[in-house]
Amino acid sequence: MLNKAISYTLPVVPKPIVGFFAKDYIAGERLDDAVRTVKEIMDEGGCATIDVLGEEITSEEQALHAVEIYKQVLQRINSEKLDSNISLKPTHLGLKLNKDFCYNNIRELVTFARNYNNFVRIDMEDHTATSDTLNIYLRLREEFDNVGTVLQAYLRRTVTDINKLIPIRPNLRICKGIYREPYQLAYHDREIIVQNFGYILEKLFLNNCYIGIATHDEKVVWEALRLIDKYNIQSNRYEFQMLLGVMPELRRVIIKAGHKLRVYVPFGAEWFKYSTRRLKENPHIVGDIIQGMFRKKR
Repeated sequence: MLNKAISYTLPVVPKPIVGFFAKDYIAGERLDDAVRTVKEIMDEGGCATIDVLGEEITSEEQALHAVEIYKQVLQRINSEKLDSNISLKPTHLGLKLNKDFCYNNIRELVTFARNYNNFVRIDMEDHTATSDTLNIYLRLREEFDNVGTVLQAYLRRTVTDINKLIPIRPNLRICKGIYREPYQLAYHDREIIVQNFGYILEKLFLNNCYIGIATHDEKVVWEALRLIDKYNIQSNRYEFQMLLGVMPELRRVIIKAGHKLRVYVPFGAEWFKYSTRRLKENPHIVGDIIQGMFRKKR
């Protein structure tokens, strides 16, 4: 309840104060900030995916502006020789305005990325975007192999979605899920979500799919490592993924053990809206941040 109370007061907290708490989790407002952060991650032995903050845009001009920023990101990744790809949100590219418009924007970026031998991850948002996002991904996979998407272990539909995707051997990031979804659509019991995560990983490993294992939960990390060992999964078939600033100690442990780990690096002028919205949607993150601050202090 305390976490929830704190999260709902954030929109009225002065921006500089929120910025102080968010600085470990957001690279900054400028592309230069993201580039610097990716280089720091590479120095630790990790790699990255860069996300331009923004979602639920209200005009086509905003979506087209986002496309141009992402092109700049891909060019900088290439010129700076960064070990990074990009992640994007369909509602940032116009999904709620016009589905074909959104598809064309994402296709343009996937084409642009292919010219630089790079990869595009289509992020998954709340349940209202799930089917449309998967449809866009399936259309793109008919033409491209440098594109992947995300599925969420807490959604009841996810195993069914995976069964439909397996024939094309998808490149998937699997995460628990961060949005507050209705009970009829999502599991609310954390232990069930962890077990479903493990079941999903096993199904994908057994069907030779590439998996981004996106988690900060050590139980899920252990389950992934158990399956990797059990089935002797080669290192070119998976990677771990974590958010910038969250559980850096675990991140370093995974890298030191010889596993590939990719850090999600968000940047942009929309950092304040992103931070407050995410904390309101998932108040337990407040507690994770506070615990992380105390661990860092110790």
